[in-house]
Amino acid sequence: MTFSVAGKVVAITGGARGIGLAIATALHGLGTKVAIGDIDESTAKSSGDRLGLPLACGLDVTNRQSFTAFLDTVEDKLGPLDVLVNNAGLISVGSAVDEPDDATHRLFDVNVHGVILGTKLATQRMLPRRRGHVINIGSVGSMLPTEGIATYCATKHAVLGYTDAVRMETRGKGVHFSVIMPTLTNTEMVAGVGHAKGFKNAEPEDVARAVVGVIAKPEPHVAVPRSLGVTLWAQRLMPLGLAEALGRALGSGRVFTTDLRRDQHDVYTRRTGIS
Repeated sequence: MTFSVAGKVVAITGGARGIGLAIATALHGLGTKVAIGDIDESTAKSSGDRLGLPLACGLDVTNRQSFTAFLDTVEDKLGPLDVLVNNAGLISVGSAVDEPDDATHRLFDVNVHGVILGTKLATQRMLPRRRGHVINIGSVGSMLPTEGIATYCATKHAVLGYTDAVRMETRGKGVHFSVIMPTLTNTEMVAGVGHAKGFKNAEPEDVARAVVGVIAKPEPHVAVPRSLGVTLWAQRLMPLGLAEALGRALGSGRVFTTDLRRDQHDVYTRRTGIS
C-alpha cells in the first residue's frame, strides 16, 4: 500500500541539524506539516524559521514531561500526529572498557530510552485512531558491531530489536513501525572518522529520501543505501570468523580507532559533552 506524504503531520526529534534537519527539509518541501524538536532549542528555532516550518521547539527526549508537551503542542497546532521520527541520538568514540560511565548512561538515555519513550507516547495516540507510523533511526551498527563505538552499536541493536518487537505486538492495528539503518552519514557526528574500503558515506539527504519513501510505502527495515541491506544480511548469515575476517580486510575496525582524526571529531564531543 502506498500513501501520500502531503498534508501529514510529522514530528521529528533531533531536528535542529544533520539528518533530522534534512528529513524536515525534504518533508516540508513535499507539503507535510513538519514539527521539529531538539535539546538545542535556539538552533531548532533558527532552523525552523529558516525553513518556514510551522513548529520548532525545545525537546528533551529523555524526559516524559518534555516529550509529552512536545507531542501535545504538535497536535494542538498541526492536528493529529501521523508520523513520529525518532532521530535524536549521540555517539561515543573510543575504547569500550575505558568509556566514562556518564557517557555510557547518556547514550542509553538518548538513543534507547528516548526512542522507547517516543514510541510509547506516539503509539498511545495512534492506536485508537488505527493509523500512524513510528520511524526509528537506527544505523548500520544496528546489525554490525564496530570497533571503537561499542556502546553506540549496543544502543542501535536495541532500537532494532525494540521496534521489531513493538511491530509484532501491534500487528493488524493500523500503526506502522520502521527502522532506517544508514551507513556512516556525513554529519558532525562522524567528523574525523575514517573510511572502510569499498564503502562511501551517505549524505543526510540520502537518509531523508529513505524516510520519505518509507512513509509513502511502509517497510520494517530500510538500509541506506539500499544496496547495504544485502551486505548487512549476508554478514549476519556468515560464520562469525568469516564475517570478522571480512571486516578486517575492509578496514572497518580502523574507522573509529586508528584512522580517527581526533582533533576533527572533538568539535562534536565539545558540543555534546560526550567523550
